[in-house]
Amino acid sequence: MLSRYIALFVLFLLSSEGFSQGKIDGFYRGQGNLTTVLGFGYEDNRNYLIGREPSDLSRSTRYLSLFASYGISDNIDVQTSIPYIDNERSSNFQDLSLFAKYRFLNKSTSKGNFQLSFGLGFSTPLSPYDVGGLFDIGQRATILDTRILAHYQWHTQWFVTAQTGFSYKLEEVPNSIPVAIKIGKAANRWYYDVYYEHQYTFGGIDYRGTPRPQNFRELGVDYHKIGATLYRKIFGNFGTYISYSHIFAGRNVFQGPSYGLGLVYDFRE
Repeated sequence: MLSRYIALFVLFLLSSEGFSQGKIDGFYRGQGNLTTVLGFGYEDNRNYLIGREPSDLSRSTRYLSLFASYGISDNIDVQTSIPYIDNERSSNFQDLSLFAKYRFLNKSTSKGNFQLSFGLGFSTPLSPYDVGGLFDIGQRATILDTRILAHYQWHTQWFVTAQTGFSYKLEEVPNSIPVAIKIGKAANRWYYDVYYEHQYTFGGIDYRGTPRPQNFRELGVDYHKIGATLYRKIFGNFGTYISYSHIFAGRNVFQGPSYGLGLVYDFRE
């Protein structure tokens, strides 16, 4: 079944707000199976929220990312992502992400299957990219992530997934709480979903606030985002996806749409 081994989620692990979509998903690869993804994308940042106030500041961002997810057992997956991000003034590798998830509850019901999973992750900068302006590709933070995820899939292959957790930053970057809710269908050759994601950051300073000069690593970044993903299995273990997301509110964040596409290949035992 497609839902056992699909991994469309190269966008999940990118630190840039426009590209993320929750750190883990409700599907497991299965023991000995490996999924690889090559992803491309474009982010059209139409205006920047200074604090929570709109401005005319804009930028465009492109990315390339390599993602891999491996099933250690039927209930444990590990995954990693390496993104390269480019905009008008900055181009470099961003943050290496490593994540593991464990399914500790898997219960069948008369109409489907209910699962609970716990995730633990780590990310750290791959390069000494600049921090100090709106064209930075990140806040150069080392992060410890925890996630708790609930996933229900009906026999019709429709599913709903909800997750939250805590992101602890080891430097002066403010800590945050993420929340993501997703509804979709994972069929034999097609996968599609729609989702909402929110990040709430504890404290932090606002852009162009006081005191000056500002330390951009201390910016507090909140956002509200909606999005969708569509995947099609082409032949054998090979498939492709397209994705769309839009940040429509927040704090110290660029608003606007993001577009993605990628190639997916599964190595299965």
